Amino acid sequence: MLKILKYVAAAIAACVPAGAAFAAWELNMPVGVTELSREIHGLHMMVLWVCVLIAVVVFAVIIYSIIAFRRSKHPVPATFDHSTKVEVIWTVIPIAILVGMAIPAAETLIKIEDMRDSELTVKVTGYQWQWHYDYLDEGVSFFSRLDRDSDAARQLNSGIDPNTIDNYLLEVDNRFVVPVDTKVRVLLTSSDVAHAWWVPEFGMKKDAYPGFVNEIWFRADKPGVYRGQCAELCGYDHAFMPVVVEVKSKEEFSAWLQAQQANGTEAAQVADSQADNAAEAAVARAE
Repeated sequence: MLKILKYVAAAIAACVPAGAAFAAWELNMPVGVTELSREIHGLHMMVLWVCVLIAVVVFAVIIYSIIAFRRSKHPVPATFDHSTKVEVIWTVIPIAILVGMAIPAAETLIKIEDMRDSELTVKVTGYQWQWHYDYLDEGVSFFSRLDRDSDAARQLNSGIDPNTIDNYLLEVDNRFVVPVDTKVRVLLTSSDVAHAWWVPEFGMKKDAYPGFVNEIWFRADKPGVYRGQCAELCGYDHAFMPVVVEVKSKEEFSAWLQAQQANGTEAAQVADSQADNAAEAAVARAE
């Protein structure tokens, strides 16, 4: 007995590091930080508990029937073939359950597709293997790629331990920045193959197809950094196409937006100056 207890203790001790390693994993879907994500989580839990209750009732009836109506207790089998009352009951109850689940699910599905009253619209285009964000009414756009540290560590024979990289394969060089408590409408498309824009904490995932525009919306009510990935196999570097959304306060977002607009103006001025210089040089050579 003592020897068995030693083996059990050793097994538990071996599982402790594994538990720490899998601390970031969850068996259930996250509640999230948006109104939609919480509603979707609530629907998920409602359906889960309905299924659990049905399973308990069904297995209880099966176990009871096996014990109460075993051959040794009832050697002569029953002679009835059906019961109209029972058939009505087991038809009405499932219909009522399905209707009870369908009504709130339909309400949430309608809300998911309601893009009205959006306060910020951003066009997101998938490329192999990066994202392009275009703030349509703000004059700001940029590409978002896997950050350099993760990209260096993922290379074959890089000699870099991925465990030393913060947010390995889940960090980008330019984050998608949005204001808190703001309805953000995202227009999704692709320049090449099918991609999917997915942020678990927002409860949203939708495909991006070339030549077609999908749309989703979210309203994050908690500042922070939320990470996701491309969720559609899009080529050999599919796993290296993270999505990182940074939710800022409205004041911080306004300051960030002004800085981005200023940088864009400066870049445009530099490009115009370079074009003018090139034109002048061409004229000088022609003379």
